[in-house]
Amino acid sequence: RWIVARAEPAQVWPIVREFWLDMGFSIVRETPEAGILETNWRESRPNVETGGFRGVLNRALPGMFSTGERDRFRARIERGAQPGTTEIFVSHRGLEEVFTSATQDATRWQPRGTGTDRDLEAEMLGRLLVKLGEPSRKASPAAVTVPAGCPGAANAVLQNAGAGPLVVNDGFDRAWRRVGLALDRTGFTVEDRDRTKGVFFVRYIDPEAPAPGTGEGILDKLAFWRPSAKAPQPQYRVVVTDAGGSSSTVAVQNAKGEADTSTTGRRILSLLFDQLK
Repeated sequence: RWIVARAEPAQVWPIVREFWLDMGFSIVRETPEAGILETNWRESRPNVETGGFRGVLNRALPGMFSTGERDRFRARIERGAQPGTTEIFVSHRGLEEVFTSATQDATRWQPRGTGTDRDLEAEMLGRLLVKLGEPSRKASPAAVTVPAGCPGAANAVLQNAGAGPLVVNDGFDRAWRRVGLALDRTGFTVEDRDRTKGVFFVRYIDPEAPAPGTGEGILDKLAFWRPSAKAPQPQYRVVVTDAGGSSSTVAVQNAKGEADTSTTGRRILSLLFDQLK
């Protein structure tokens, strides 16, 4: 799901930024040229008792009865397919703290569930839609609940034993949006994009790669869609091509625009396939 606002990106940007601040988040990444607004990690405590003695302690020592869950969001804002419109996408990442020993004296952070909560994304989109719909602001939800592909066909098929291309059961416009969301939800930094050519320029950060000696906290290390300034990662191109009818193909290229069939290229396609299938 996404929002289509009847406004220019420059008009939408400050509203979306204000929305995250109103929700109690801080903005840790603000990249207008890529259309990205990313929040900090924020603790959620839906099951913590706040009354009585526990409530007193929790107010005195915030975090003492933490649920061990963290959430962050990314909003991506880009010019819409129709003139005078802007498309807004929201993606979520969730972490949970788990014990690493039988004595429960040590913990580590790991992705919560699949790492993405689609219900939370939908909730935030709904709240953002209300924000955009305030007086003098006009927005409408995109009609994405109706399948746009061929009836009965799989959503996506990864061909040639994982080497690609990835065939998506959607026309170009919908495939472009879905691939963009898939990139946001996984370990990618979208640095630029060219919708007319169907190209996302991305850097892939492996969430399992160690980062010794960086001086970063554990939550910073788990911000695996943010590249390290000390160790820049190679750039890749994720190319979406209209295959005619109601299907599109997705391929990975290196920075020179050549087909990338390396292990990393295959992993990128595999990650996208997991999100699109």
